[in-house]
Amino acid sequence: MLKRLFSVLLTGALFWCALPAVRAEENLKISAASAVLMDGDTGRVLWERDSHTPRLIASTTKLMTALVALESGHDLEETVTILPEWAGVEGSSIYLRPGEEVTLETLLYGLLLRSGNDAALAIAGHCGGTVDSFVSQMNRKAEELGMKDTSFSNPNGLDAEGHRSSAYDMALLAQACLENEALAKIAATKSITLGTRAFTNHNKLLWRYEGCVGLKTGFTKAAGRTLVSAAKRDGMTLICVTLNAPSDWADHTALLDWGFANYEARPLSKAGEQVGHLPVSGGLCPVCPVETAADLTAALASGEKVERTWELSETVLTAPVAQGTQVGEIVYYVNSEELARVPLVTGRGIPDCSAPKGGGWLWRNVFKN
Repeated sequence: MLKRLFSVLLTGALFWCALPAVRAEENLKISAASAVLMDGDTGRVLWERDSHTPRLIASTTKLMTALVALESGHDLEETVTILPEWAGVEGSSIYLRPGEEVTLETLLYGLLLRSGNDAALAIAGHCGGTVDSFVSQMNRKAEELGMKDTSFSNPNGLDAEGHRSSAYDMALLAQACLENEALAKIAATKSITLGTRAFTNHNKLLWRYEGCVGLKTGFTKAAGRTLVSAAKRDGMTLICVTLNAPSDWADHTALLDWGFANYEARPLSKAGEQVGHLPVSGGLCPVCPVETAADLTAALASGEKVERTWELSETVLTAPVAQGTQVGEIVYYVNSEELARVPLVTGRGIPDCSAPKGGGWLWRNVFKN
């Protein structure tokens, strides 16, 4: 169990950041039944309305379809032979034909840009063995991401019993999608021609909103208009989700504008930054440097104080110690609420006392800066 330790070895436990003042939220006029604005780096909710109520999500479902497919190990250049049951699906389509051969890459672009329901079934069937098996993988991924308000019944988002998610959960999914390089690239593509098919992205914000990087639109009569978007400016990434929003383009513009006007990216951690030392028992060196393992930038507003504490799994190390061994986490708080965690790792390998002493490589490695 992690032990919380305030130590002279790890100094600087508190700091604060002064940033631009936040305007009154009541100026925001949002049409959505559910909405959320999230800091894409930390997952902090900056604004929300009914963000945990499960609702129909229409084709924004396809973000999970793409993520699971890209994490399945299948190569984008793989050829997929279209089965009859994947073709002729209702709603938006890329008009797949039974027996046609098409690359997985083309299907993914057709999925996210054209919102092809047939492409969703083909991807699911090919990457999951069966569509049902793939949907089970989608639900496991949702659980892994902490999407507690979510259950998937199909890979395309057509209205179905038990097919639901919330604005907050879809923002968590968007975070994961942005971290997947291939998916983020596809979702940010305005238009592309692959083979005989040309796709233009349905997400108008890619043209209308400065810094927009995708992600996905959706609509059914029952769900209404659904939209997941993200935008990057000045080192800050904001994620916006609206469900059942008659004026979704205006909603996203207003929420993103509000976020960029009232929050600013502030670096809290830099990978490789040394923050202190831990004692080492039985080693050639009596202490081991401890450093942060990842960069962290947070969206913060004027007057917000950021506190940090260290939760250490080890207070004394025993040699040999491998470089990069996790020894705990820095935990960041804003307004007494947890903001984010960054792993703490050993910054150097420490051999034990049985290592050669006559100028061997181990000695040189231990004391090299």
